[in-house]
Amino acid sequence: MEHIEHLGIAVKDLEVSIPLYEKLLNTKCYKREEVRSENVITAFFQLSNNKVELLQATSSESAIAKFIEKRGEGIHHVAFSVADIKAEMERLRNDGFRLLNEEPKRGADNKLICFVHPKDASGVLMELCQEISEQV
Repeated sequence: MEHIEHLGIAVKDLEVSIPLYEKLLNTKCYKREEVRSENVITAFFQLSNNKVELLQATSSESAIAKFIEKRGEGIHHVAFSVADIKAEMERLRNDGFRLLNEEPKRGADNKLICFVHPKDASGVLMELCQEISEQV
């Protein structure tokens, strides 16, 4: 793993949360994106070399909707940048970690993603992120 790519924060309403985080972080939201496969709309903030991602559910079946229903708004996941997501997934599987995805899938912000089961990471949902290149 290379570095923390972003922190994912589950929110009920981006229209309320974006202005709040713009004030809090003293920066503008640079991107909003719908990820239909995950039933979410995301909003990103850049802070030096780090990012914050807000996630709002678009369906009650969304993992974000279920997270908020169970735990309320708050930190949902920590994402780590990786150079080769398939190799990292294989390494983690070989080390006994359970992955929530068999194969990487397309996520927000031009990334391939995969999640590590939180029960194998001290209760923290961890996301692997690889920048999508033209060859992928």
